[in-house]
Amino acid sequence: MFATNHKAMKTILSFLLLIFTATLSTDIQAQPDKKEWAIALHGGAGFVSKDMPEERKKAYYAALEEALAIGEEILKNGGSALDAVEQTIKYLEDNELFNAGRGSVFTAEGKNELDAAIMDGKALNAGAITGVTTVKNPISLARKVMEESRHVFFAGNGAEKFADETDVERVDTEYFKIQRRYDEWKRANKQTGYNLEKLENNSWKMGTVGCVALDKDGNLIAGTSTGGMTNKKYGRVGDVPIIGSGTYANDMVAVSATGWGERIMLNVSAHTLAAYMKYTNSDLKSSMDYLVDEVLNPKEAGFIAVDKHGNFSMRTNTGSMFRAASNSNGKRVVAIWED
Repeated sequence: MFATNHKAMKTILSFLLLIFTATLSTDIQAQPDKKEWAIALHGGAGFVSKDMPEERKKAYYAALEEALAIGEEILKNGGSALDAVEQTIKYLEDNELFNAGRGSVFTAEGKNELDAAIMDGKALNAGAITGVTTVKNPISLARKVMEESRHVFFAGNGAEKFADETDVERVDTEYFKIQRRYDEWKRANKQTGYNLEKLENNSWKMGTVGCVALDKDGNLIAGTSTGGMTNKKYGRVGDVPIIGSGTYANDMVAVSATGWGERIMLNVSAHTLAAYMKYTNSDLKSSMDYLVDEVLNPKEAGFIAVDKHGNFSMRTNTGSMFRAASNSNGKRVVAIWED
């Protein structure tokens, strides 16, 4: 009797030890090498022909390289992810190649209205603004909202009044009126009679800049800025300043979106990636693939993300996305097209 029980006990203990060893092994394998820092950025997703003039192609690549270098320098020197994200996006806002800040597109009323958001994953705090017209760098005002107010989101005149109470740089509305964007707006109106849905692809809906980063202290930050959708109607708000839609960060991952704002909002896309990662215990790549391939429809959006281990992922289903990323292990990518 004793011998039988003893044998059974040994079998049970051996089985439990096997499970423990397998679980431990799985946990060890599941933990990737931790990078000291990582950064990813985008300059908008949509459809850009590979036949674009060589000079313009070089200009985009040079701009992506410069933006990435700004963030890299901050993180390499031990700076914060918050500073890296803000400064990287400020550069993109100042570069009229991109639909944010100075290069923003025109509304149906022929105006430039800007949105931005930034989020601190560790603190789970955020700041967002929409519909500003005189703030040179909306991402900086979004940071002020997060750090210097009791609120998360300011809109229109309220955002402008809040800006009056800060030291963010202001400009005349003419600063944002880039001739190339104005000509594009006029052509779009002439070709479609304001019915832009007649266009063959979704490229008119695309255009945003964003940055996500991890610093040596483990902080994850996400930021996004945009001039919105070409010909957008009065008062339209896109995904960018909606926390969880176009911008989101927690203690596991930071995400920034670009693309068709309405579709990104309806799928609460940035948060969907983070939630899938958390509740299915999936890695960053699997979570990104789920969002892009299963949640969104083709030609709708692109995303960049950095996780707490310093891995980055950048994917789009629109055909192209201006993007760049690097981490402390030396991995570095600068690209426009999917392949």
